[in-house]
Amino acid sequence: MEIVRNAALLVVDVQKGFEESGFWGPRNNPGADENIGALIDVWQGTGRPVVFVRHDSVHRESPLRPGREGNDFKEYVARRRGKGAGGELLVTKTVNSAFYGTPDLDAWLRAEGVGQLVVAGIQTNMCVETTARMAGNLGYDVVVAYDATYTFDLAGPFGWRMRAEDVARASAVSLHGGGFARVVLTKEVVDAAR
Repeated sequence: MEIVRNAALLVVDVQKGFEESGFWGPRNNPGADENIGALIDVWQGTGRPVVFVRHDSVHRESPLRPGREGNDFKEYVARRRGKGAGGELLVTKTVNSAFYGTPDLDAWLRAEGVGQLVVAGIQTNMCVETTARMAGNLGYDVVVAYDATYTFDLAGPFGWRMRAEDVARASAVSLHGGGFARVVLTKEVVDAAR
């Protein structure tokens, strides 16, 4: 795999509110945060651009609502912000796609000459997947670091329920098999980016 010199890392919604297990339920991939931190470190250490995305929920009960502590980035992300030699952008959004946030992510990436994106964060099947799909549709070369994402158990129609691990796998298959992104492991990305 090749990670180009100006590939951007999108760190999607790594916020304290996702630690509220009573609200979200069981999650998968307990190693995700360590992998996300490793990606940020490599990107900042090599001077590549990093985009930090924050979900500002409009739902009153959400732990991600502005004004609540859960809206803040997790500590390991907060302390890394502003530390890299490359460009950095903060995008805030109220929907699943970072491309419908403020400021305009697509415009910033194009102005920076970025054609390749690596996506990591929370939730695998929600904001990570939606952002990756849109990026693929917009013509970016998209890589999703699967084990640098996580999600939660999910209820669907007809009384169906899926465990978080199955939800994440279904998301990865949809992205990779559908041609929206290459879904790989963090180690592959880190080794290629060094």
